[in-house]
Amino acid sequence: MKLNIVGRQMNVWDEMKATIDAKLKKLDKYFDDSCTATVTLSARKNEKCLEITILSSGTIFRSEIRAETFRNALDRAIDNIERQIRKNKTRLIKRLRSGAFDQGMFETGEEIEEDPEFTIRRKSFTLKPMSVEEAIMQMNLVEHEFFVFRNDKDEKISVVYKRHDNTYGLIEEE
Repeated sequence: MKLNIVGRQMNVWDEMKATIDAKLKKLDKYFDDSCTATVTLSARKNEKCLEITILSSGTIFRSEIRAETFRNALDRAIDNIERQIRKNKTRLIKRLRSGAFDQGMFETGEEIEEDPEFTIRRKSFTLKPMSVEEAIMQMNLVEHEFFVFRNDKDEKISVVYKRHDNTYGLIEEE
């Protein structure tokens, strides 16, 4: 697994880099060498934030944890990613490393129930051309976390969404 460690508005010390590398080796049993992991660390006031994003065969695994220390956040984030893998085991078998789900791999004693199927509610609607500002207003009016619309500037499909820090994001079609 290729590892990238990023510090947002901070320097990541060598001891922390070594700890992250050692702890992420625990996940090597699921991923092959072509997989890329990015660990982003940031600190605000007394809160530490650690985000792990793993890209493997077109599948993204992500966990963002806020804790008092980076070590606690790292442990919880790795546990969270392992839980995601176990929960979606049958869907992931073809995408992960062969032998990733051999017997004895999950000896935590914790029972994780697999999702038998995804529950899908379908909606269809007409995409009206509108500005980004209007789309944000519409999203807030319907009290959703995201809103799909056709951008009036280039006629492409776009998505606005509310981020955790109460800012907005925009996803645009290429």
